[in-house]
This record gives sequence, structure tokens and C-alpha cells, in this order.
Amino acid sequence: MHISPLLIPIFALLIPIIAIIASTVVRPWLEIQRRRLEIDAERTAEKAAQYAAQTERLEARVRVLERIATDKGVALADEIDALRTIPDQRPLN
Repeated sequence: MHISPLLIPIFALLIPIIAIIASTVVRPWLEIQRRRLEIDAERTAEKAAQYAAQTERLEARVRVLERIATDKGVALADEIDALRTIPDQRPLN
């Protein structure tokens, strides 16, 4: 196979031209992808903080409900029973 002597200078000129064009296209694309990843990371961090705050609120509510159920459960049952047996009134149930 014989390569034309004219192709060598053409290839010699095309290689830097292709490299320049590729760098003008690839570099901005990579920058866009990097920025997109940064934005996604910020959104994910914000959502994680929101979920953590919501979880903390729910845990606090559960602690209150547990305290009500365990601390006042017996006293509350006694109060309900006392209300059921009020004289001169019929039972509530």
C-alpha cells in the first residue's frame, strides 16, 4: 500500500486542528457536567438536612407519646373509670 506524499502534511495540519476543536467542545462540556454534579450534591445535602429535621421532630413526638402512654397511663385509666361511675348518671359505655 502506497501513501500519497500529500496526505502527510494534511494529517500534520488536521491533528492540531482536531485537538483544538475537541478542546473547545470537550472542556465546556466537562465544566457543565462538573457544575451539574455540584448542584445535585447541594440538592441532596438540602434534602438530607430536611429529612434529618423531620426525623428529629417525629422522634420528639414519639418520645412525648411514649411518656404520656407510660407515665399517665395508669392515672388516666383511673380517671376514666372514675368518670364511668359518677353517681346519678348512667355509665358512659
